[in-house]
Amino acid sequence: MMTNPVFDALEPRAVWRHFATLCAIPRPSKHEGALLRHLRHWAGTRGIAARTDAAGNLLLAKPATPGRENAPGVILQGHVDMVCERAPGAPNHDFHRDAILPEAEDGWLVARHTTLGADNGIGVALALAAAEDAELPHGPLEILLTVDEEAGMGGAHGLEAGSLRGRFLLNLDTEEWGVFYLGCAGGVAIEADFGPRAAAMPLPPDMREIYRLQLDGLIGGHSGIDIHQPRAHAIRQMLALLLRLGAENDVYLLRLQGGTVFNALPRSAFADLALTSAQYAGLSMSLARHLQDLRREYPQETPTLTLTPSPESAPADRALAAATWRPLLQSILALPFGVAAMSRDFPGVAETSNNLSPLRLEPDDCRCSLLLRAQDDAARDALAERVERQIRASGGVARREGAYPGWKPDPASPLLQQAQDVYRQTFGHAPRLEVIHAGLECGLFAHSHPQLAMLSFGPDIRGAHAPGERVDIASVGHCWQFLRRLLTALSTP
Repeated sequence: MMTNPVFDALEPRAVWRHFATLCAIPRPSKHEGALLRHLRHWAGTRGIAARTDAAGNLLLAKPATPGRENAPGVILQGHVDMVCERAPGAPNHDFHRDAILPEAEDGWLVARHTTLGADNGIGVALALAAAEDAELPHGPLEILLTVDEEAGMGGAHGLEAGSLRGRFLLNLDTEEWGVFYLGCAGGVAIEADFGPRAAAMPLPPDMREIYRLQLDGLIGGHSGIDIHQPRAHAIRQMLALLLRLGAENDVYLLRLQGGTVFNALPRSAFADLALTSAQYAGLSMSLARHLQDLRREYPQETPTLTLTPSPESAPADRALAAATWRPLLQSILALPFGVAAMSRDFPGVAETSNNLSPLRLEPDDCRCSLLLRAQDDAARDALAERVERQIRASGGVARREGAYPGWKPDPASPLLQQAQDVYRQTFGHAPRLEVIHAGLECGLFAHSHPQLAMLSFGPDIRGAHAPGERVDIASVGHCWQFLRRLLTALSTP
C-alpha cells in the first residue's frame, strides 16, 4: 500500500504508520468496510484475535503479558469513520475513493483542503500501535473499533451488552492534550419535513434570469465543541439575508441549500433566485451592506457573498413567491438555535445546544436536520419537545432519530485516580478534568456495560469536522508515552 512520505519523518513511528494507513484507505461513515477488512487481515498476521459484531464494529483481543493475567482488563476504544468535508473551490476529492493527503506545517499535520480524519484516526492508530507493541507490559487487552460514530453512533448503539469483558475503558477520542474528559453530552437528531408548498407557481415572464446567491468563507467547526464560539452560521445568515431581501422585493425562490452534515457548523449556503433586471441591480447594493455587517460582527472570518448566473437550469413551472417562502424561512429561523444553557459546573462548556444543518428547500420539498445536545438527558428531551412543537406549529412534521445518553462524571473512579498519578509522574503537573459538549460513545457504553470505569483523552486536534483539520505532532507523542505508561501501571501486580 502506497502512503504519503510525509509520515516517514514523524515520531512515534508505530503510531504514525497506522495513521498513514487510515489516510490511505477511505472511511466515510457507513463505508468503513475496506478499512475493517484490512485491519482484520493485519490482526490475523499478528496472532491477534479479531471478530466483527452484528453492528459492524471490529473487536480485537490480545492476551495479557505473562505474569499479568490477573490484572483488570483494559479496553482501548476509537471510531474508524471520519467526517468528510471539502473546502469550496478546492481540488476535487472523492472521499469514497481518494486518499487523504496531509502535509506537515509548523509542528502540525494538516489536510489543507479536506478534513484530516485525525478525529478519530489518531485514537485508532494509538490503539493499534499498543496492540502490536511486543515490549509493552499489559493485562488482558481489548480493542474496540466502532463504526458510524459521526453519522449517529450506529456502532455504539449496536454493541451487544456483554461484548466487552474488561473493567476499564480508555476512549481515545478527545481533542485537547492534557485534559481528561470525565463526561460528555447526550444528543438526539430531529428531521423536519415541511413538505411541498402548495403556492408554488410558474415564473413570471419577466423573471427568467436565474441567479445564485452564494455565501462562503466561514470557519465552521464542530457543532458541539464550537457551538458557543462567536462564529457565523451559514444557514442562519442566509435565511436572515433572504428575509431582508424578500421584504424589499417580490423575489422568486427556486432552491436553497446550506450545510452538509448535522454535526458540523455549516460554512456555506446558496439560494437560486429569479430576478428582474431592476431587482438584480438593487440586490447588489443590499448584498454589499449585508457583507459589511457580517464582517463587522465576525471579524475573525472572511465571508464572501456573490450573486452570479446560476450554474443550474431553472424549473420553468415551479417557483416560490416571497409571500410563500418568507413565512417558511421565518419559521425555520425562529427554531431554538445555538447554546440554550451553559454549564454551571464546568466554565466555558455548553450545557444544552442545538445546531441546524443541513437544510434543503425546493418548491416541492423542504427538509432540515437539527442536532440537539445536552449534558442531562432530561434537558435534551425537553429541548427536543420544544423544537418539535414549533415545527408542527409551522405545518411541518418532526421525527426524532438516534437518541443517545450522556456520560455522567465519576470523580471517585479508581481509573481516574491512577491515570492522574501516572500523568503527574510523567509530565510533572496534573491534567485538567473536563466534560465535553460532544457525543462521545462512552454514554452508550455505560448503558450497555455498566461495570466499566471510563476515561477519555487524546492529542491536540484543531478544526475537527472542517477542511484544514490539523493535529499537533508532539502531542501525539505525549499521548503515546502516557498510554504505554498507564497500561503498564494498570497491569502492575
